[in-house]
Amino acid sequence: MMIGKELNDAINAQVGAEFGASLQYVTIATHFDGEGLKKLAALFYKQAEEEREHAMKFIKYVVDTGGEVRIPAVAAPKATFTSAEEAVKLSLDWELEVTAQINKLYDIARAKNDYAGQNFLNWFVEEQVEEVNSMDNLLKVVRRVGEKNIVMMEAYLAHGN
Repeated sequence: MMIGKELNDAINAQVGAEFGASLQYVTIATHFDGEGLKKLAALFYKQAEEEREHAMKFIKYVVDTGGEVRIPAVAAPKATFTSAEEAVKLSLDWELEVTAQINKLYDIARAKNDYAGQNFLNWFVEEQVEEVNSMDNLLKVVRRVGEKNIVMMEAYLAHGN
């Protein structure tokens, strides 16, 4: 087995976090879909799929390194939102939390001199820079347009932001 128990266990926990993020983004997408904000909905449906793909990357890595996959229970996502800003702020907070989780995984790999683990996690470190930046920018624009003008977000997203 190439992967150590500590990193294996931590990655299994991360798999749950990634699936949880996917479910949260589906819920946010359905909120926007229900409000007729199809571009915002599409953005979050896409985010949901990306988070699922992240979970699958972690699973594949554990399998490829001879580890044992144990997917934890995933908590139900927050189901209702009072505003677009609340939903997007939750997304940014989630991405910041995931960044901290990825950093902890990297710390484990580094402490164990697990070079394969570090190499694998480099992709996620870079991905989190993109994810946090994307949600931070989205939140800035949502705050700028305000809830009364949220339909302007649709135009903003339609033009490739």
